[in-house]
Amino acid sequence: MNIGRMLEAIMPKARIKSRLIDVVSYASDAGFYYLQPKAVVQPVSEEEVKGLFRFSHEHRIPLTFRAAGTSLSGQSITDGILVDLSQYWSLVRVEDAGESVRVQPGVTGAVVNAQLKKFKKKIGPDPASINSAMMGGILSNNASGMCCGVSRNSYHTTRFIRFILPSGLSYTTERKEDYSRFRLENPAIYDTLVALRDQIRSNPDTYARIRSKYKTKNTVGYSVNSFIDHEEPMDILAHLLIGAEGTLGFIAEAVMQTVPDYPMKSTALIYFPDIFAACKAIVPLTNSGAEAVELMDRASLRSVEHIPGVPDVLKTLPESAAALLVEYQGNTQEELDAKSERFLAVAPELSMLNAPVFTSNPIEQAFLWKIRKGMFPAVGAVRASGTSVILEDIAFPVSQLGDAILDLHGLFKAHGYHQAIIFGHAKDGNIHFVVTQSFETQSEIERYNRFLQDVVDLVVRKYDGALKAEHGTGRNMAPFVGTEWGEEIYQVMKSLKSVIDPKNLLNPGVIINADKNAHIQNLKELPRVEEEVDRCMECGFCEYKCPSRNITLTPRRRIVVRRELLKLKREGKTQTYKELLREYQYDGLETCAVDGLCATACPVDINTGSLVKRLRRESHSDFANGVAMMVAKNFSPVAGAVKLALQAGNVMNKVLGPNTLVRTTGAIKKVMPVMPLWSNQLHASAHKKAHGSANLKTEKTLAIYFPTCISRNMGGSADKEDSIVDVFKKVSEKADVGFWIPDEIAGTCCGQLFSSKGFNDAYAYTVNQTVEKLWRWTDQGKYPVVLDITSCTHTLQGCRPALTQENQQRYDAIKIIDSIEYISDYLLPRLTIRQKKNAVALHPVCSLQHMGLEAKFVSIARQMAEVVDIPLHAGCCGMAGDRGFLFPELTRSASMPEALEVKQKEYDGYYSTSKTCEMAMSDAVGKNYKSIIYLLKECI
Repeated sequence: MNIGRMLEAIMPKARIKSRLIDVVSYASDAGFYYLQPKAVVQPVSEEEVKGLFRFSHEHRIPLTFRAAGTSLSGQSITDGILVDLSQYWSLVRVEDAGESVRVQPGVTGAVVNAQLKKFKKKIGPDPASINSAMMGGILSNNASGMCCGVSRNSYHTTRFIRFILPSGLSYTTERKEDYSRFRLENPAIYDTLVALRDQIRSNPDTYARIRSKYKTKNTVGYSVNSFIDHEEPMDILAHLLIGAEGTLGFIAEAVMQTVPDYPMKSTALIYFPDIFAACKAIVPLTNSGAEAVELMDRASLRSVEHIPGVPDVLKTLPESAAALLVEYQGNTQEELDAKSERFLAVAPELSMLNAPVFTSNPIEQAFLWKIRKGMFPAVGAVRASGTSVILEDIAFPVSQLGDAILDLHGLFKAHGYHQAIIFGHAKDGNIHFVVTQSFETQSEIERYNRFLQDVVDLVVRKYDGALKAEHGTGRNMAPFVGTEWGEEIYQVMKSLKSVIDPKNLLNPGVIINADKNAHIQNLKELPRVEEEVDRCMECGFCEYKCPSRNITLTPRRRIVVRRELLKLKREGKTQTYKELLREYQYDGLETCAVDGLCATACPVDINTGSLVKRLRRESHSDFANGVAMMVAKNFSPVAGAVKLALQAGNVMNKVLGPNTLVRTTGAIKKVMPVMPLWSNQLHASAHKKAHGSANLKTEKTLAIYFPTCISRNMGGSADKEDSIVDVFKKVSEKADVGFWIPDEIAGTCCGQLFSSKGFNDAYAYTVNQTVEKLWRWTDQGKYPVVLDITSCTHTLQGCRPALTQENQQRYDAIKIIDSIEYISDYLLPRLTIRQKKNAVALHPVCSLQHMGLEAKFVSIARQMAEVVDIPLHAGCCGMAGDRGFLFPELTRSASMPEALEVKQKEYDGYYSTSKTCEMAMSDAVGKNYKSIIYLLKECI
C-alpha cells in the first residue's frame, strides 16, 4: 500500500511527506517514546482535515494531530498518519480591544502574547515552553504554567471553539444553530453526554470527587469537570476537547479570554533552611498576593550553581536548604507597593535564612527566572551520554507538600536516581522532578517501571494527588488513569472515547489504553552519536528559530535522523542506511543555514550548525579542499574576478533586459543544480577607491576600517547610491572621526566563506593571514578594527581557536567591533540628528543576536525615526552568505513570514547590517534594504 500516493486524492503531493527521512524525523516528540508514522501530511483547510478523517476510517489507519511536538508524555507521535499543523494554521486575531483573541492551532503562545502586548493582555496559560509550544498543544493538553494556576488554564479561559469530530462533522460553540444541529446529527454522542452528565450529578460522592480533584492542577484523563461545569451537551464536549490530547476530535480554532499582563513586577529568591520551612511559607505568600511562588530543592539549586552571575549564597547553602522564587505583579506601582506591604506583614512568620532582596529591575528579574528555568536543562546538559531526561509532573495537596517531597527523595535514593532534582509551581502544589535514565537494556527499563509504580502509589494512594498536573496523560500515564480516578469515572472516560471514536483511530493508545505496560512500550533510544549534539533532549524548543523548518528539517529533526542513521548502521541495515544518508545530504546538510540561532533557544546550548559544518568538512574530497586553499591563497585575484563577473552580469541585464540572468541561471540550474541563481540585487561596487579622512594615520584616527570583501566587490546598488565605504567615509568626516583603510585590504577576508562550508584548512589560513595584518595595521592593538557587515564581524570575533599560538596572543590585544558599535559609540555622540524618518523597518541579522547587539541596533534606529518596527516574525533569512544563491528555495521559505508581515505597512526606509541579508529581504519584500549607516547619513 503506497499511502503517500493514495493521500494525493486529498491534498497535493508537496504537502505529503512519506520519504524515509520524513517518517524518521517525525518519529520523536519531546517525550521519551518513539513511533514512526506511515506518512506526514500538512493540511491547509478544514475540508482537507475532513478528508483525512474519511481516509483514516476507510483504510483503518490511525490519525494523530501535532503542532509543535513539545509534549512530554508521548501524545504527539504515531505509527499511523501524523498531521503536522505547524506551518499553515497560524491565524491570530485580537478581538474586543484585547479582551479575547482568536487563534488557530499552529501559532506559538509567544506570538499570541506578542500580539496582545499592546493591550496589556496575555493568554492565561503560561507554560515554560511558550516560545515554542503552539496553541494546538496548549489547548489539547490543557496547559497551565508558572502563574496561571487552575483558574487561568486553557480549560477555564477558552470561550469558544470550532472543532471537527472523527465523523467529519464540524461545529462551533459561537453559533447557536450549531447546538441543535449537533443534537440532530450526533444522537448517540448527544445521548451519551446527557446520560453521563446525569449519572455524575446524581452521585454526590462522584460529584464531590470531581470538584475536589480540579481544585488543584490535574490533566489525568479527560476533563470530566465539564460535566458539572456545563449543562449543554455540546458545551460539555467542547470543554472535554480541552485536554483530550487530540483523541476526541480536531480543534480548528479557539477564542480565548485574555488575562492582564501586569507591567509592574517585584521579584526575589528567598532561601529557607529546609523543604518544610519553604513549604510552610507557600500559603502565607499566596494569600499576600504573590502571582508566582516557585519551589526549588537543594539539588535543583546545586544544578545551576555553574551559571555565571548566580548569587554566591547558592554555593554556601546548607545541605537541607530550599528556595522559593517569589514574584508580585500589579498594574501600577501603588498596587505593587500594597502587595509588598502585605509581604512585609507575613515575613515575620517565615523561617527565612536571610532577609530577601526584591528587585524591580527587568534584567535582574529575567536572570532570576533564568535560574529557575535553567534547572531542567542543567540536568540534561550533564547527563551521561545515551541517557534520556525524564521530566515528570505531579501535584500534591499544598498542606502535605513538604512530606511528599521527602518521600520522593526516598524513592530517588531507593531506585538509584542520584542526580534527581525537584522544582515546581509551589502555590498549586505542582512539582516537577527530573531524572536521567537509559532505556538500552531490559534491566534499565524494569528499573524505571518499578520506580514509576512506586511514584503512582505515593501520589495516588498516600496523598491522593495528581499523576499529571500539566503535561497531559499521553502514553506515560495512560495505564494509571483508572488508578487515580477510580473505576466509575474511568468508565465515564472510556464511554466518551468509544462513542466519539468507536473505531479507536484518533490518537490511539493515548489517555485510554488497555495495555498496563503501555508506559514502557515504544521507548526512545538516545544512542551516543556526535559530541556536538549528544546532549540534545529532542525537546523541540529550537524549531521555531530554524530557517529551514518549512522546507526540509529542523535542528531537532536533523539530530533524530543522525541517531537513526547510527542505529541502522549498528543493525546492519545497509540499504535503508544508504537511502536515509542520501536523503540527508539535501535535507540535513545542504539546506542548513548554519546560522546558529537554534542555540539561542536550546536549553542545553546546542548549535546544530556546528555539527553540519563538521559533516560538510568530512564530506569534502582532497581535491575540494585543495581548491578552497588555492582560493584562500589567491583571494585578491579571485575576488577581482568575481567583481568583473558581476560587472559583466550587470551589463548583460542592462542590454538584454533586467531579468536576463535570472532566467538564464535558473534554466542552467534545472540541469546543473550546483549553478548559483543570479539575483537582481547583485551589483558590483564602484571602481573608485575610498580611504579615510587621509590615507595616513593621524591624531584624529580612532579606528581601522576593514571594508569586507562583500562590500568591496558587490556593494553597489541599482540606483547608483553611494557605496557603503563612501557612506562610512562621509558620516565619519561629519563626526570628525578619523579612520584608516589599509592599502592591503584587497586580499583580506574574515574567513566566513570557508568556515560555513567546512573548509577548515582554508579558513585557518585566511584568519591567520588576516590577524597578522590587523596586528600591523592597528599598531599592535592601538586602534580598534571596525567591519561593515555583522556576520563578518561575528566570524572574526570567533576565530581564535583557528589561530596559531602567536596569533592568538596578537588577537587578544586587538579590539574588533561591528558597525553598530561604531555608530553608537563613536559617531552618534559627535553628531546632531537634523531630521527624523517617520517609520522604518529593521531586519536584525542572526549575528546581531549572537553578539548581543540587537538592543543597540534598535536604539540607534530610534534616535533617527519616530516609529521603529522589528517584525514579530523576524529571524534568519536563510541567505547564509551564499547559500541563498545555491538553494534559493531556502531563502524564499525562511524570509516569507517576515516579508508578509513587513508588507502590511509602508515605511520610509528598510535597514539591516549585512549586505547578503539585505539582498534576500529586498527580494522578499520588494523594497530596498540597506545598511543602517545609510539611515544615519540620511538623518544628519
